[in-house]
Order: sequence, then structure tokens, then C-alpha cells
Amino acid sequence: MNQAFCKLVAILALALLALSAQGRAEPLRRAAEIEATLRRIRLPDGFSISLYALVPHARSLAVAPGGEAIFVGTDERRIFALTPGGARAAAVESFAPGADFVMPHGLCFDKDGTLYVVEQNRVSSFAQAAVDRGRLRAADARVLVAKGALIPVSEQSAIHSTRMCRIGPDEKLYISLGQPHNVAPRDKLALYDRIGMGGIIRMNRDGSSREVFARGIRNSVGMDFDPSDGVLWFTDNQVDRMGDDTPPGEIDRAPRAGLHFGFPWYGGGHVRTQEYAHETPPADVVFPEVEEAPHAADLGMIFYTGAMFPERYRGGIFSAQHGSWDRAMPVGARVMFTPVGADRKASASEPFAEGWNTTDPHYLGRPVDVAQLPDGSLLVTDDQNEAVYRISYGGR
Repeated sequence: MNQAFCKLVAILALALLALSAQGRAEPLRRAAEIEATLRRIRLPDGFSISLYALVPHARSLAVAPGGEAIFVGTDERRIFALTPGGARAAAVESFAPGADFVMPHGLCFDKDGTLYVVEQNRVSSFAQAAVDRGRLRAADARVLVAKGALIPVSEQSAIHSTRMCRIGPDEKLYISLGQPHNVAPRDKLALYDRIGMGGIIRMNRDGSSREVFARGIRNSVGMDFDPSDGVLWFTDNQVDRMGDDTPPGEIDRAPRAGLHFGFPWYGGGHVRTQEYAHETPPADVVFPEVEEAPHAADLGMIFYTGAMFPERYRGGIFSAQHGSWDRAMPVGARVMFTPVGADRKASASEPFAEGWNTTDPHYLGRPVDVAQLPDGSLLVTDDQNEAVYRISYGGR
């Protein structure tokens, strides 16, 4: 081997080492910045928040029934699987690499460990996803609703297409279908009413027997079933460009199928939209169980069933507010807690984790979804920082 060649090999080796060091340094730098931000977050006494994992485009969460894996959905083209590891995730890996996902945002598990993936316009499932997450590929998906059959292709849009899903007490798959408008136009109402856009649909876990469960919902990006009585609750994002302080966001309750929650006749709460102000709304509109801050963008929610947090939090709702864009003074970018009494009536929501919203119009973070780990700690996703946080309680 001549001297020039040896020198070239040495230079290349040094370059590769430098690139490798840079690759390791960038996540460490980001983690340090995020941890510095988390020191600003205000929580009730005894609670703490820490960085659990760095996950690109982290949005929705689904924890496997046994807690052996955590899945993170995105609004782009990937799903990530996290291996739990106590205070921090032990590993982060791409799930089903090679799959042509489009907005794989809706993730939920059934009790048997099957993961359901609801994309912008397709529904599929992966059996034993938590166990086989490192080996599953696109070919392992079982397609329940073919691409282009969840909604008409003509209604596809980047707007309000981040679906959410849950398996109900009836063992059916529930899916939220946002409609792609600020206020739905009249010529779309009949179509949307029939297929459940601007509502919540349900179907058997094999994709059969689809039906519309609830209507009059502008864009729900969070839902959960109350474990005490099996009733579905959900968040709803309300109409933009109606002023800084109107309309309110919503947490709604659907005790049975067939209810109408007011949109587009109502823009949020009891506030009528300008577009439908002079038209008679449907009979028996159901108004929100809880009104939230206008434009705070209420997204993911869960009922807390763990034992780690103090008694007052058990059976209540944790929810994520993504933060406003349509307001002179930003509001939101926080995790909220909504007390729910033994009678299953909710009280006003209160901030639980806040500090990402500053007087500067740029947020320090934007919470999207919440989930509970088996130990009772709470996970929170933040798509701005591409991170998952863990909130734990260490008080007495």
C-alpha cells in the first residue's frame, strides 16, 4: 500500500469519525435544549416533567395493553415504536419500514394487542404489533378500509385530516373524521352527513358494518371512553376567524349513537356561525360538557386510571392544548386537567402543565397528545420539539 493511499484512507477515516460525532452531538444538543425548556414548565407540587424520547414529528400516542411498547403516530409518513425504559425510552425505531403511510396519525390498540392505524384515507391493522414491532413490514398489514375508501378522494385535504381512533366497550373501532373546511359549505352537507365527515364513525374491527356514530363535529383530534360507564368523550376544534375570544373550544360527551353536536350551525359552544346564522339548526343539538379557551386547539385526551397521581386526578381527564394561531395574544400550549365527579359531570378545566406559551408569539413547545403508562405516569407529545415527555409524581 503506497504512502498516498494510506494518507487518503486516514483522512477518510477521520472524516467518518467526525460525521459520526456530529450525528451523536446533534441529538444531545437538542435534548439539552429541551431539558432546559422543561425546567420552565409549571406543574402542581410533587410533579416533575422530563424528556422521554426524541421522535420526529411526534403527535399521537398508543401504549400497548401490556405496556411493552409505545407507538407514536405522525402527520407525515412514518410511525415510530418506542421500547419503554423507565425514566427514558430504551429505544426508538421506525415501525413497518417501507409502508406507504400518509398521515398515519390515528393509532389505537385492542385488548388482544392488535394495533389499528388510521391514515388520512385508509385503515389497516397489525396483529401483535408490540411483540413483533422490530420485524413487521408493510406486507404484514391487514387492510380494513382500502386507500381512497375511508373518505371520497375528492375530499382529501391537508386540513383536518389527522384522524384519531379508539376501540369502544362494544369492541368496535371508532374513528374521527374532520371535514376539510373552516365552515363546511352547504353543497357538502348531505355528503358529509351520509359518510360521517365532520363526525365520528364506527365499524367492526374487520372493517365491516360501518356507520355514523355522531355528527356536527368540526374536527376532533382526541377521544376516550370513560372507563366507569363506557361513554365516549371527545375534544373538538372550533371555528377560526370569529374573533380573539370566541368561539370556545369543546370537550363533548356522547352517551349514545345518533347525536348531533351543532357544527356548522354553531361554531363552538352556543355561538352561531355567520354562514348559518339565519338557518334553523338540527333539533336537539348537544352542547359541550366543558367549554375551553377560544382557539387553544384542544387535541388529545385520556381518562386517568393510574395510581401514581393523587386521588383528585383519578377518573378525571388530561388533555393537550396545541396552542392558538388565530388570536392576537396566544393561548394554550399546555396540558389541562378536567375534574370529573362521581356523577360523571365535569368541572371547568384547569392548567396542569404550562410554560411553553410565552408573551413572545413563538411557542417553546406545542403539546399534542397524552397517554398513560402502566406505572401511572403520563406521556405527552410535542410536535414542535419532536419530543415525548414523561410527567411523574414523587410527592406524598
